[in-house]
Amino acid sequence: MSMTDPVADLLTRIRNSTRERHEKVEIPASRLKANLVRVLKEEGYIKNFRLHREEGKPVIKIYLKYTEQGSSVIQGIKRVSRPGLRRYSGYEEIPRPLSGAGIAIVSTSKGLMTGQRARAAKVGGEILCEVW
Repeated sequence: MSMTDPVADLLTRIRNSTRERHEKVEIPASRLKANLVRVLKEEGYIKNFRLHREEGKPVIKIYLKYTEQGSSVIQGIKRVSRPGLRRYSGYEEIPRPLSGAGIAIVSTSKGLMTGQRARAAKVGGEILCEVW
């Protein structure tokens, strides 16, 4: 079965797992997904992640992060650019979710990074998703 939007699938699996209070979630791996998960870890939205092979297929195991009260650190996660409607932005117009309380993940010529880092590096790109 081919998937038309693997990034949306990743975000949906994370969203569903946090709502059900799962400790971890496994997703099929790709380089783009691994880089997106790396950005989430660097920004403190997930505990950790591991790349490994299961039955010969690469898999990313994501360990989700919760607060002391049991609520998820990820309050919301939204796909912005999608295959049917790509969203590109120059570095000046990169969105600031929740007035800077969240992050936008941008695919730039220098790799995947947060909107804040893209503005600092003065590079624009495709706005993949927003997390808060």
